[in-house]
Amino acid sequence: MGIEIERRFLVLGDGWRAAVTRSRRLHQGYLAREEGVAVRLRVTDGGAVLTIKGPGHLARPEYEYAVPLAEAEEMLGTLCTGRRIFKTRHDVLHGGLVWEVDVFEGPLAGLVIAEVELDDVARVPDLPPWAGREVTADPRYSNAALASAAAPPRG
Repeated sequence: MGIEIERRFLVLGDGWRAAVTRSRRLHQGYLAREEGVAVRLRVTDGGAVLTIKGPGHLARPEYEYAVPLAEAEEMLGTLCTGRRIFKTRHDVLHGGLVWEVDVFEGPLAGLVIAEVELDDVARVPDLPPWAGREVTADPRYSNAALASAAAPPRG
């Protein structure tokens, strides 16, 4: 079983842009979301992955499986209607870690969230100056919740 340990922060300003090492566009949809479990389908850079995430905020079980691209695109279009996200993900190095800065599109335009994956729940990352309020435990900012949102959360 894989465990994802991740912290999420709202992003302040554009100070992160100068340190981007890689960018890619993501299209993801949610096949199911119930009682803290989410089944996500993600297409990026010509590949597709099905991810099953268990309950939790900071640390949670995570399983990933490759999916044929044509089938993934079909599922996104037919099974994920009303539960999709379009965003560009930028990798930014800071404090010896790769921060993933997601710039959302469509109804979520204007929302920018940074995620950092950790190897231990006790690890406290060096926060970059553009990391704003932490939203790790705020369920409104989970990608599964955002996929169904008509607009970015406020507050």
